[in-house]
Amino acid sequence: MRLFAGIDLPWELRHRLAALTTSGIQGARWVPPENYHLTLRVIGEVPPHRAEEIDLALAAIRGRRLELTLAGVGTFAKGGRANTLWVGLERNPRLEHLQNKIETALQRAGLEPERRRFQPHVTLARLDNAPELKLAGFVQTHNLFRAEPFEVGHFTLFSSQLGKEQSVYTAEVEYDLG
Repeated sequence: MRLFAGIDLPWELRHRLAALTTSGIQGARWVPPENYHLTLRVIGEVPPHRAEEIDLALAAIRGRRLELTLAGVGTFAKGGRANTLWVGLERNPRLEHLQNKIETALQRAGLEPERRRFQPHVTLARLDNAPELKLAGFVQTHNLFRAEPFEVGHFTLFSSQLGKEQSVYTAEVEYDLG
């Protein structure tokens, strides 16, 4: 089972994000709206007994509800080439605190520490040799994007299965935030 912890987005917000993806960028594989989410921690491939341990560790987390605001767009690059187009989030100390709690709980459950720094975002597209000028134009056009704040009352343990076109994400367990 491939797992990750994340936050689901309200449908109204998914539709608003999908409206950004109408511009044709060659080499962009747009993420379908049903797959939009905010990843808090990639867990990866685990056997069923480890999934149960992960569930127990996450269920023990206590946190408070929070309000998040999506804002700005950008790209991640690997080897000097952009590989991901994303929408960012306004800085939120409560979100960072929740992510730290999840990281600590998963390490206590025996997972290796996450090596990458937490950069909250929602992936809009995966990029494969997309023209840099088109990407720069998209980022410049949408860099002032800002959505209405939305309330988060839980986080979710998702499973991920690779599909022919896109991965299929399934919400396995939701963990309430006070």
